[in-house]
Amino acid sequence: MRTLRILAVDDEPPALDELAYLLRSDARVSEVVTASDATEALRVLRGADIDAAFLDIRMPGLDGMELARVLHRFAKPPAVVFVTAYDDRAADAFDLGVLDYIRKPVEPERLSESLRRIVSALGIKTSGPETAVIPVELAGTIKLLPRAAVHYVEAQGDYARLHTADGSHLVRVALATLAERWSDAGFARIHRSYLVRLSQISELRLTSSGYVVVIDGRTLPVARRHTRELKDMLLRAAKQDGIR
Repeated sequence: MRTLRILAVDDEPPALDELAYLLRSDARVSEVVTASDATEALRVLRGADIDAAFLDIRMPGLDGMELARVLHRFAKPPAVVFVTAYDDRAADAFDLGVLDYIRKPVEPERLSESLRRIVSALGIKTSGPETAVIPVELAGTIKLLPRAAVHYVEAQGDYARLHTADGSHLVRVALATLAERWSDAGFARIHRSYLVRLSQISELRLTSSGYVVVIDGRTLPVARRHTRELKDMLLRAAKQDGIR
């Protein structure tokens, strides 16, 4: 797949280093160029083909908002994302046609969503749904978990727990959001608390309390309103595999 070339701009070195690190950790990004102010950023943009610019707003000299106005006049402007500790300029930002507005400190999951929006806005085609990765934090280190490794997802408040063959990972994203994003990747919502990969279901059976599925030896409930759709999806998958 085509990957992204990103410009990150921030006058605070620690914040810039962290943003660049998170961007480079995403498989959709091939290159991250950094700049400490607007002047340096414009110099980079004149000499490089940049897909998107992640800009701090409050910087000395030309601030991020003013820089975005300059970029907006480019013949081929990059997608612009503001990364800021303040939310009082959000309305002005979107009036400028800015693609996204991220609050500091930057969460990996929120940054991943911003990159998804960039890919979608630029019309970039990926090689398939299994190229997707999810940034997860393990002992202070950001790891990229392939979506292909996720067997099912369990809702835990505003978070979701991704279950794999080797364990589980808690990410800060709602189950409903994942259900919408992953609907074309072989996942199905079976309950308000569960999203499952259809290919991992080893059994669908009726119990005294309703239908359940079995994944990795664990029994998960199927809500009545999802039962018919789940049966249909499993039958379609079986026909595609030549079983029926």
